[in-house]
Amino acid sequence: MHFAKRIQALEKNVFADMDRAKSQAIGKGKTIIDLSLGSSDLPADPEAIAEITTSLQDPSTHGYLLHHGTLNFRETVAQWYTERFGVMVDPHTEVLTLIGSQEGTAHLPLALLDPGDFALLLDPGYPSHAGGVYLAGGQIYPMPLLAENDFLPVFKDIPSQVLGQAKLMVLSYPNNPTTATASLAFFQEAVTFCRDHGLVLIHDFPYVDIVFEGMTQPPSILQADPTKSLSIEFFTLSKSYNMGGFRIGYAIGNAEIIQALRRVKAVVDFNQYRGILNGAIAALRGDQTTVKKTVTRFQTRRDAFIKALNNIGWQVTAPQATMYVWAKLPQPWENKSVEFCTELVAATGVAVSPGAGFGKQGEGYVRFALVHNPDILKLAVEKIAKFLVSNPTSTLSF
Repeated sequence: MHFAKRIQALEKNVFADMDRAKSQAIGKGKTIIDLSLGSSDLPADPEAIAEITTSLQDPSTHGYLLHHGTLNFRETVAQWYTERFGVMVDPHTEVLTLIGSQEGTAHLPLALLDPGDFALLLDPGYPSHAGGVYLAGGQIYPMPLLAENDFLPVFKDIPSQVLGQAKLMVLSYPNNPTTATASLAFFQEAVTFCRDHGLVLIHDFPYVDIVFEGMTQPPSILQADPTKSLSIEFFTLSKSYNMGGFRIGYAIGNAEIIQALRRVKAVVDFNQYRGILNGAIAALRGDQTTVKKTVTRFQTRRDAFIKALNNIGWQVTAPQATMYVWAKLPQPWENKSVEFCTELVAATGVAVSPGAGFGKQGEGYVRFALVHNPDILKLAVEKIAKFLVSNPTSTLSF
């Protein structure tokens, strides 16, 4: 049977690989502590759930939902964004409802790239960013994120021959997987660079709220491009409101880019159930208690997990944002992140994500998702310590 060449690049996926490793460990009787997937274990926003529950009893919500039917949601999004970031947004032309922000980041390259065009992506970066480029027949230029550069790309290092064929750049801060944050000055530099080289600037912003004490509010890309001349930004309710399974997100930005994405979306799907949008409206208009509790929970987990790692000799700096810890592997695993993760889950049941699964520059790191309570996180570290002790060449001391 013949399959299109475009799917060949999609054969490898960090989450699918770890899912197989977890299944094998379960088959051998291991109890899994899953720190590999950033799917919150916390309950969804109660105001959203109440509104969705009410909507279920309303038959008028049970049919297809076309774009015009999402206006109330788009108006809520525009108001929320303007109050949050001080940039006016037109809900009619500059907002698009999405089935999760990943739908937007994966589909937008279909509207922007012709076969052979380059997309400038972060390395390491979120896998769906690359997947959308592959489906569009584009080429990827990976912008290295290095610790010595605070995990920010260096724009001047991008070759001129690549820029001559490039059509878009994707950024995402606070960053998954590195947990790095970016300043407004950095975004202003990015906007200027993209304007100089005729690039669309895409910012994936799922961790807009997941920032910890002492960290200022992360800037929006549209604060650096308030006229929305070349930028689009993606948001989701998955992290802030623990609504990952409801698949509700949205895009805000340049009206032409929004329209192009809408045209792609129109041939792929309608929209999700109207009751979910009603729930999202309630969450965005609510008192934000869920967001505050979620941030506090993840900060408590971060502190407990970092302390436990440091206590076993694995020195890791506490992240300022996101729900992850990005940790450099000790010897002898420093260039064997996939091997480390597969052997760890097989031996202990603790599942984490290999840095190599997020890109070449992710090799030598692992990502821990803080999706369990502190007691479970501490137990995971105890199991990791025993695994490392069993390797006589480990550089950690206990």
